Amino acid sequence: MQDGVVGSPPPPLGFNTSSGHARRGTMVAHTAFYWGTHAEVLFSGWPGKSPTMYALALVFVFALAALVEWLSHCKLVKPGANRVAAGFFRTAIHAVRAGATYMTVLALMSFNGGVFLAAVSGHAVGYLIFGSRVLEVESGLPTGKC
Repeated sequence: MQDGVVGSPPPPLGFNTSSGHARRGTMVAHTAFYWGTHAEVLFSGWPGKSPTMYALALVFVFALAALVEWLSHCKLVKPGANRVAAGFFRTAIHAVRAGATYMTVLALMSFNGGVFLAAVSGHAVGYLIFGSRVLEVESGLPTGKC
C-alpha cells in the first residue's frame, strides 16, 4: 500500500502474459502447450537443443509412464510369502511407483506437446500390456503379465 492506495501487485519480472511464457535466465518456461524440440524436461539444460536428445527424452518419458503401469498392475509378491516381508516389499514398490509417477508429472510440466503425447502413449501401452486382459491367451496363462 502506497499513499493509501490499494492495488494488485505488478506481474513478476520476465513474465509476458500476452505470449504465455516466462523467461528464466536464458531458458523460456512455457505456461501453455507448445510444439518443438527445444524443451527442458526434468533437469536444467536437458535434453538441450539436439533433436536426438529430445527423442531420447521422449523415449524416457514413455518408458517411465509404462513402468508406472507395470508397477500398478504387476503382482510381484507370491501368495504364501512372509506377510511382514511382503508388506515391506509392497511398500517399497509403492514408493518407486509414486516416484515414477511424480517424475512423469514433472516432465509434463515442461508443457511440451511431444512430452505429453509420450506420457499418455506410455500409460496407454503399459495398460494395454499389463492392465487389460486383451493379451491373455485362452489357456489362462497371461502373456503380458509378470
